[in-house]
Amino acid sequence: MKAKLRSPAFEAEGEACLRYFRPYKDAAEKYGLCNYQAHAPFPSSIAGEDEYSEFLMQVLEKTIMGCGSIGCSRLVIHPFFNGYDKAMDPDEEWAVNMDRYTRLIPAAKKYGVRILLENMFSGRRGKIYSACCSDFDIACRYVDELNKLAGEERFGFCLDTGHALLLGKDIRNVMAMLGKRILAFHIHDNNGVSDQHVAPYTGILDWDRFVDGLKRLDYHGALSFETDGAVRAFPQELHPELLRLIARTGKFFIRKAGLEA
Repeated sequence: MKAKLRSPAFEAEGEACLRYFRPYKDAAEKYGLCNYQAHAPFPSSIAGEDEYSEFLMQVLEKTIMGCGSIGCSRLVIHPFFNGYDKAMDPDEEWAVNMDRYTRLIPAAKKYGVRILLENMFSGRRGKIYSACCSDFDIACRYVDELNKLAGEERFGFCLDTGHALLLGKDIRNVMAMLGKRILAFHIHDNNGVSDQHVAPYTGILDWDRFVDGLKRLDYHGALSFETDGAVRAFPQELHPELLRLIARTGKFFIRKAGLEA
């Protein structure tokens, strides 16, 4: 196994594991915040590393348990897929994902967590290629079939705006296609060529169409920004102002979409 990818939190069991999550609950309570969504460790599996991939399944179950313990009811778990060079054929990829997500249903039910799939991409020689759940017809099928197997609404979707842009998807149309399956967002921008994770309006995504999509969805969940690329681009002294601007951008989206409470 690859020791560099191991973590004491996920080697521990029960209460010993949960103590690694407790600071997130304490911080949320201290500042009056809601742990709206979390992101599971990724990748969710590694091609050719069967033993380690099984260990990662245990990691995902413990992450679900941890989310339940901090009151976070939405957990993004990347689809199970390989990169470009080791890509599975569509039928195999479907079977692998249905098997592994289904194995997580008991933990998701026990701890009151909804598992969110995310649209992915892969790349080779500077070219971006589609990957699991980037075909949104299939993404809808995944969510619907998994909910059917769970016997309840236990799965949803986290739409990553930057990943959609890289693959040339119209963001408003994608949002309309996914509809109420969307329970969370990863909001960021890029130049259409690389996954830069920069702030809205600093790349080429059409944010007017994103806002229109929010309005049509009547979306009232949180807007989560994955703008670490923007933070890395600015000196640390300017980070507070940058983060305030990003927060204001989210409020601007909500106001423009007419979704204010």
